[in-house]
Amino acid sequence: DVGFVHLHVHTEYSLLDGACRITSLLDAAKELGQNAIAITDHGVMYGAVNFYKEAKKRGIKPIIGCEVYVAPRTRFDKVRGLDSEYNHLVLLCKNETGYKNLIKLVSAGFTDGFYSKPRIDKDLLKDHSEGLIALSACLAGEIPRLLMRGEYDKAKETALFYSSVFGSDYYIEIQDHGIIEQKQILPYLLKLSNETGIPLVATNDVHYVGKDDWKMQKVLTCIQTGSKITDENILEFKTNEFYLKSEEEMKAIFSSYKDALTVKLNFRILILVKRTILNFLRINVTRDCTNFTEKILIPPLWTGLNTNLKP
Repeated sequence: DVGFVHLHVHTEYSLLDGACRITSLLDAAKELGQNAIAITDHGVMYGAVNFYKEAKKRGIKPIIGCEVYVAPRTRFDKVRGLDSEYNHLVLLCKNETGYKNLIKLVSAGFTDGFYSKPRIDKDLLKDHSEGLIALSACLAGEIPRLLMRGEYDKAKETALFYSSVFGSDYYIEIQDHGIIEQKQILPYLLKLSNETGIPLVATNDVHYVGKDDWKMQKVLTCIQTGSKITDENILEFKTNEFYLKSEEEMKAIFSSYKDALTVKLNFRILILVKRTILNFLRINVTRDCTNFTEKILIPPLWTGLNTNLKP
């Protein structure tokens, strides 16, 4: 039992969507007395190494993860309209196997499933679920979207599917940023948990460090959408509650859901890679760099170019 841990966090590597500089984020977590924190950037793992190294420097346990995009059909289906809406799913590594599987999933999202975003699908999840913990995600997750459409039975079927894939490592995620839709579906998420036995986990969808940093987030959103700050219809967050909250703040928000606030994962989630994350970056390079470039690096590059850039 390690108390509340932020398991849904977007850093600067959620490009134009996260305003948390890794160093500032971890400094704030340290100041709040939080001894563990996750990184769950949208569809990518660009920040994993830097996050890991900086967290270890501060004595904070790093949890490597990703908020992946799941295709509505398969990752190979790319038909406008049918495949335009993708669902969010939070994945967290609980061990080295999970880390390797997450790398495979995120990579396949780009190489196989890219369609506006790097997307994976449920078949990939079934093949690479070992060592991963899954959370049902925010309002853009499959289950919350089904509940907002009034499709409770379908939401329950989906929850049971993910539970069959991840077993006891699947959690129904609850959030409350003061958004009306979150409050509307919260009773149904609780009902889902009670009927299926899938536990709840409370998160705050962290996109910026301090409460006053919402202005910076708004600027990023304007850059992303080509809007101006003075525009009236900017696609932005509906409240200013997407910051790194203290355990006390989270307890106040979820006072009726105390079990969802306590991480009861037997510390599995806090174990990343016993050796070091950097082991995955090692390449056996010969001393003759020219030989390495010509014999090892260049051939697959030309193959890829010829395959993907055919006239």
